[in-house]
Amino acid sequence: MSWLDLPAGTLFGLGNLPYGVFSHGERTRRAGVAVGDQVLDLTAAAEGESFGRLLAAGVLNPLLAAGPDTWADVRARVREWLTEPRHADRIRPHLVPRKDIVSHLPVEVADYADFYSSEQHALNASRIFTGADDLVPVNWKHLPIGYHGRAGTVVASGTPVIRPAGQRKPRKATEPSFGAAKRLDFEAEVGFVVGAPSELGKPVPIDEFPRHVFGVCLVNDWSARDLQGWESQPLGPFLGKSFATSMSPWLVPLAALEHARVPQPAQDPEPFAYLRAAEPWSLDLTLEIRINGHLVSSPPFATQYWTGAQQLAHLTVNGASLRTGDLYASGTVTGPAKDQRGSLLELSWGGREPLAVGEETRAFLEDGDEVVISASAPGPGGARIGFGEVRGTVAPAVV
Repeated sequence: MSWLDLPAGTLFGLGNLPYGVFSHGERTRRAGVAVGDQVLDLTAAAEGESFGRLLAAGVLNPLLAAGPDTWADVRARVREWLTEPRHADRIRPHLVPRKDIVSHLPVEVADYADFYSSEQHALNASRIFTGADDLVPVNWKHLPIGYHGRAGTVVASGTPVIRPAGQRKPRKATEPSFGAAKRLDFEAEVGFVVGAPSELGKPVPIDEFPRHVFGVCLVNDWSARDLQGWESQPLGPFLGKSFATSMSPWLVPLAALEHARVPQPAQDPEPFAYLRAAEPWSLDLTLEIRINGHLVSSPPFATQYWTGAQQLAHLTVNGASLRTGDLYASGTVTGPAKDQRGSLLELSWGGREPLAVGEETRAFLEDGDEVVISASAPGPGGARIGFGEVRGTVAPAVV
């Protein structure tokens, strides 16, 4: 229970309490916690607390770097403030309507990596590009495949996405050409944000996942398919991905996702020992994708072949170190049904079967199109917890 008047069915109840960074009016950037339809100004509320100095930087990195014991202490303190009536008079002035804030990137992103962990997405891509059925790369079921992206082009939700330019070569063309991408796409993904760093040369064991990963967010890995197809021979992705990656404003702590944990799909062959976890870390998230306000897909995250814990173990098994603020994403989330596909590439089947979007159709994104990805998961007591939205609108190319 809370002394707050929380809206019925809110996705930001006391079982969630996600962290973000916001500004309000002329005030500087603040750390905040979303609760109901409000945001608690955590920077102000924590003045005088032992952890208050961790919340004054305008990004969450100092809090994330403090490690899991501090994360637990801060979360417990916030819950106390919001549930015990004796705190109401002090805390109430630090609550701001969520509709009135401006959200910013919650962390200063140190590194960004993206994986390729949906078996259905891998199968669909194979069928679209090669016509081969039930074919994934030979290494795909042995290791979580990924690529290293650009941290500097991870942008806050709502930031316009400028259509990129580059080289492209359609299959029937004899020579490449240069210009604005014609096959612009989205990829609905789930992101994991690293808090506690690790030492160079020391792999992070898979069961240490919750001691290093602070929380989960939503990611749109924007993709220029025509640039990507030409440059990825044999390396890549590169320019087809690096122009923009959108990140949602709220980080849902791992501690809020205990009721969302489910066993992962069976893995055959059995992974190497460093990829075998003692406890399950698949998450029962349901994503929703909207184009210009129209729901076009609802991908289930629990179908992902590789989990966030396995991805972290693989990311560091060669001795690569973690840094506070590292972001790594799941790869496109796609389920087995047609209305569970996580990219326009799949929804339009490579452009050959344009997707109905209201009264229009789309093979790929057009200038002015807005893509909004949201998600929710099971929470305590039968409630659901939300991740907010990651949104972006396509702006015209500058070439």
